[in-house]
Amino acid sequence: MTATAIRFDRSEFSNQPFPLRLAERMRRLGTETAFEVLVRARALEAKGRDVVHLEIGEPDFDTPQNVIEAGVNALRGGFTHYGPSAGLPKLREGIAAEVGRFRNIQVSPEEVVVVPGGKPIIFFCMLALANEGDEVIYPNPGFPIYESMINFVGARAVPIPLREERQFRLDVNELARLITPRTRLIILNSPANPTGGVLEEQDIRDVVTAIGDRNIMVLSDEIYSRLIFEGQHFSPLSVPEFRERTILLDGFSKTYAMTGWRLGYGVMRPDLAAHIARLMTNSNSCTASFTQMAGAEALTGDQASVERMRQAFRERRDLMVDGLNRIKGFRCLRPKGAFYVFPNIEGTGWTSQQLASALLDEAGVACLSGAAFGNYGEGYIRFSVANSPENIQKALERIEEWVKARG
Repeated sequence: MTATAIRFDRSEFSNQPFPLRLAERMRRLGTETAFEVLVRARALEAKGRDVVHLEIGEPDFDTPQNVIEAGVNALRGGFTHYGPSAGLPKLREGIAAEVGRFRNIQVSPEEVVVVPGGKPIIFFCMLALANEGDEVIYPNPGFPIYESMINFVGARAVPIPLREERQFRLDVNELARLITPRTRLIILNSPANPTGGVLEEQDIRDVVTAIGDRNIMVLSDEIYSRLIFEGQHFSPLSVPEFRERTILLDGFSKTYAMTGWRLGYGVMRPDLAAHIARLMTNSNSCTASFTQMAGAEALTGDQASVERMRQAFRERRDLMVDGLNRIKGFRCLRPKGAFYVFPNIEGTGWTSQQLASALLDEAGVACLSGAAFGNYGEGYIRFSVANSPENIQKALERIEEWVKARG
């Protein structure tokens, strides 16, 4: 018996492309609005408009020269191949030493997983810890990828509001009421994006008390920990009885102006670190080896650039806050960390999205709607002060002129 080939004549379907059938989970995936606004701003610039960029959360400083040289030397020295999924031993050892020194604890390299940027730690922790229907408490307004990843894995996103009257520090009593038997993970972010709020040591200890002996983990996003202007940074990793329930997220992008290098890490109990490393194996294989060698130099080399950048951001923060508080309809707290300001704009009578769009289209100032960071961000907008004092002053003048023209 001879098999007969079945032939299809596609000519009658040539003008009818197959529809894209996405998995249902893609409907739950959010985005990061900063990149969308950047595209809009670039489109205006392409038409000849001058735009002051205060939308993107990226240091405007260059990577320190010693770090660049370490990366170049690594490329020339053969660090162009695969490395271990959890990271090169040299960098893991350096991170363990730095985290331990900065937070006054002992950290082993086995607790460290190196990843390409900070976001993979958020994503991997959701995948590893949260089943469908489990609850994850996250700050709102907060970094939008928290909520996006919670929803993507099918967990339930439970917002903890950050309010202006508390200097955008969470209310621990409110947090305690949100904890249920389904709570698997609580996300903390200090200093915070978008508010610049900083949790004090007592806040952290109160969170630990609120959780008590329940088997709930905390993902502590400390990516801005070296950019604090008032007070001292304190991590839940430094609370001995909570050490094994804390996952630290940190990285090189903000502290060392290395956003494009894509280099971040997580510090966590070794058994969880092994699972996060498996997720790295399945997704990225490993972080670029030459990038990791540059990161090792960043940790052990001259730290003067970190302090210079911190002082510059503090001065720019003051310039922006003082300027905004002189503009009708704006009211702005002085954030204690990161490089954002988050003014209340309810006095303008505009919604957050309306005002952010108008400032870009009509005043040539790119910023972000507070609502892009969650429902509790409505009534605010976010400005990044990662730009020169001259451009910040130009932005303030444009905003003030626009407000006056509107009456």
